Amino acid sequence: LQVLGFEVDTVNSVQFSNHTGYAHWKGQVLNSDELHELYEGLKLNKVNRYDYVLTGYTRDTSFLAMVVDIVQELKQQNSNLVYVCDPVMGDKWNGEGSMYVPKDLLPVYRDKVVPVADIITPNQFEAELLTGRKIYTEKDALEVMDMLHAMGPETVVITSSDLQAPLGNDYLIALGSHRKTKADGTRMTQRIRMESPKVDAVFVGTGDLFAAMLLAWTHKHPNNLKVACEKTVSAMQHVLQRTIKSAKAQAGEGNKPNSAQLELRMVQSKKDIENPEIIVKATVL
Repeated sequence: LQVLGFEVDTVNSVQFSNHTGYAHWKGQVLNSDELHELYEGLKLNKVNRYDYVLTGYTRDTSFLAMVVDIVQELKQQNSNLVYVCDPVMGDKWNGEGSMYVPKDLLPVYRDKVVPVADIITPNQFEAELLTGRKIYTEKDALEVMDMLHAMGPETVVITSSDLQAPLGNDYLIALGSHRKTKADGTRMTQRIRMESPKVDAVFVGTGDLFAAMLLAWTHKHPNNLKVACEKTVSAMQHVLQRTIKSAKAQAGEGNKPNSAQLELRMVQSKKDIENPEIIVKATVL
């Protein structure tokens, strides 16, 4: 976000020695009182006017509930504030979904967070959790996105899914939907599908990168989800290709790269993040 010209005030919801893709990690989880105290400091200095709020990985329900209170207060300060929420709860491995945060976060996301969010970026498993509905086909996915729109958000992007890609099994499908109510009360919906080449490795932090770049590119292209998603997904591809190439070189011929070698090559990808060459095109549905 900073590379793309945004001034960012960061609050670490967790302070860990390393990400949780490693075998071990140590550190602290911020609680709601600590979050509230930080926010109070911003308020006392009258620097609590924001254009965007972006949230991701959280492990604590009271922290999440406090985020909702703060977002609502910030929206009173600035009615144009856009809240981008990546509802990080879990994922699918070999077709089986499982949660990697405490289960009691789901009702908070579903009943409190999603209704105040403007843009949400769940993966397929998280979209299914939030709506209580399984996705087997693209039609199911579009209906699930409509259910998510009905809960509040104008923009819904299912960042990854195990749907069959028209281009074949080596591609991963992402779907986006942007619903806008015009001044005359009519609704328009733009829906898109993106197919990006699968990369054979487990990366950590791709969801965070996706949500941050989607925020930036929807800011620059507010009424063109197609272009915003093309830039986001293309930049992701550039970062992942550079990362896997570097990881394989470090691991050596025939060895599987480890977590440290698979750390996203963010700094090396600065130019791609700033001005991504479009290598993944979106299909308008």
